[in-house]
Amino acid sequence: MDSTQTATAIPRPLFVYALLYGGMTVLAGVLGFKQIALPLGFTTLAVEAGILAFLMLVAISSALAQLYGRAVANRLVMWGFAPLGLSILLIQVVLAFPPSPQMPAENLAAFETVLSQTGRIMIAGPIAYGVSLFLNVWLFERLRGRDSEARGESGGVWMMLRGGFASAISQAVDTLIFITVAFYGQFDIVPLLIGQALAKVVLSFLFVPLIIWLLVRLAGDGTRPLTEK
Repeated sequence: MDSTQTATAIPRPLFVYALLYGGMTVLAGVLGFKQIALPLGFTTLAVEAGILAFLMLVAISSALAQLYGRAVANRLVMWGFAPLGLSILLIQVVLAFPPSPQMPAENLAAFETVLSQTGRIMIAGPIAYGVSLFLNVWLFERLRGRDSEARGESGGVWMMLRGGFASAISQAVDTLIFITVAFYGQFDIVPLLIGQALAKVVLSFLFVPLIIWLLVRLAGDGTRPLTEK
């Protein structure tokens, strides 16, 4: 094959952001076991730490929709099921193996506490992920408008506002799906639904627009395919 022939058509930003996206899908589930308190001046939001990784998923998918279009962003969300599902499977395999006698009992207990999940939680996670991320991409692109490119409204402040709104709605839906599927019937889920949804909406408007703007700016002219010299 001619050495000057194109070796890959994957733009560098798409490649890098896809790697980050895959890592965040796995990390979100692990971080979710810690509840964190975020001071916001007049109040303090109590949220599970996994939302920080999940907001990265939202921002990355929106940035790729901005850079490469809705179809590419949707494919990324679809491929996100691969590391998510494989990590769940691998965790179950590891949990099934007997622990080493040299492993301290307290370490084993902590490991199993963090990584052991009920069947309902393992089902709720992928469902909430798929619905909310596809919804986020759809809303983000829907708000762009057909003639926004001609009016110069594809980036900047309007892009950031679209990102915040799409993230807020999708995260509220994510909360509704996950908490309902995972915990309905076990306790009164209404207070948890309200608290988590409010926290995620606030964080969506505070952080997601800036992250999207940064990712798009870092991409620069990197939407062009890579070629190997």
